[in-house]
Amino acid sequence: MSKATYPLKLPLSVKEAAVRLAKADGVSLNQWIASAVAQKVGAVETAADFLRKRAGSRSGDDFSAVLERVPSSKPEEGDELPFAGEH
Repeated sequence: MSKATYPLKLPLSVKEAAVRLAKADGVSLNQWIASAVAQKVGAVETAADFLRKRAGSRSGDDFSAVLERVPSSKPEEGDELPFAGEH
């Protein structure tokens, strides 16, 4: 297995948490971060594969056509979009 070095800058709070978790797992910080990245890559690739399979031969245009059939109505209370400039 080939390995590549990548300089990584983390917020201090994230690094401290990662150090604590790596220690609890009994692995080095490097091993813990590599494992965390591998898990994330697997999750994203699995989700993308699942969605591709669910979509089948359908396209974004097919999805847009379905959305066009949705009646226009006011959102339920609490589901409104914020006005521009609101946080």
